Amino acid sequence: MEFYRILSATLLSLLFLTCNASNSKLFREYIGAESNSMKLSDVPINSKVEFHFILAFAIDYTDDNHPSPTNGKFNVFWETNHLGPGQIGSFKGSNSNVKIAVSLGGDSVGSGKAFFAPKSKTSWVQNAVYSLTYMINTYHIDGIDIDYEHFKASPEMFAECIGQLITILKKSGTISFASIAPYEEINSHYLALWRKYGHVIDYVNFQFYAYDKLSVSHFISNFKKQASNYEGGQLLASFESGGGGGLKPANGFFEACNELKDQGKLGGIFIWCAEESKNKGFQYEKKSQDLLAA
Repeated sequence: MEFYRILSATLLSLLFLTCNASNSKLFREYIGAESNSMKLSDVPINSKVEFHFILAFAIDYTDDNHPSPTNGKFNVFWETNHLGPGQIGSFKGSNSNVKIAVSLGGDSVGSGKAFFAPKSKTSWVQNAVYSLTYMINTYHIDGIDIDYEHFKASPEMFAECIGQLITILKKSGTISFASIAPYEEINSHYLALWRKYGHVIDYVNFQFYAYDKLSVSHFISNFKKQASNYEGGQLLASFESGGGGGLKPANGFFEACNELKDQGKLGGIFIWCAEESKNKGFQYEKKSQDLLAA
């Protein structure tokens, strides 16, 4: 009898650990913002991971020449020379583990900042749903990523507009997943969104490269802090392949990821961005995917 009691307790313990482990084989990479020569096929893809290309960016502004806000009417701002509907559709057809997301907002448009600046919640959501549904269907897109970094609206307004947008697009079947891309200085807006609409957000692409230079221990500490802020979310580790801050891949990033993986906390890895990785031979894309697939 004692044997069966111990066996049952052991099985329950293993089940608990399995249910609470958050490691995943998700790899994500931004593409399209910095070059008109990038192709999806340039980037190495490990068949053992789930791979998301994130098109950067769709922005609710007019064109680059004289950009102005359009109140939720999104336009394509990524380089479409090799990232058009035909190329995306064909590539997805040949790579069953690849999905495509489009990132909304970004840092800049033309020579200025890309602001989240709705005229009203109702009109912004209506315009965004209509314009993005057309774009998503045209470009064979599976999900959206929220990467607004400058605001002319309160955290509450941001939460309602973005939360309702994601909810409507998911309910209609237009998208199958959504992510957010916050960093420390803008957490107030994203945490307002998370508190009310976290249940419709699948991934947290936290920009750990927005910190100043980090050590392995500081990276892990900050990762756990954001995991607490976005409790229940799938949090990804990140670096910027062209430099920037945070923890660089040559200086301990993979050591930190292995430690997080050992603890069952690594929700995936994402990189900014493919264009900056190309002249490095995509060595860190390969290493990241190998780590996730192991």
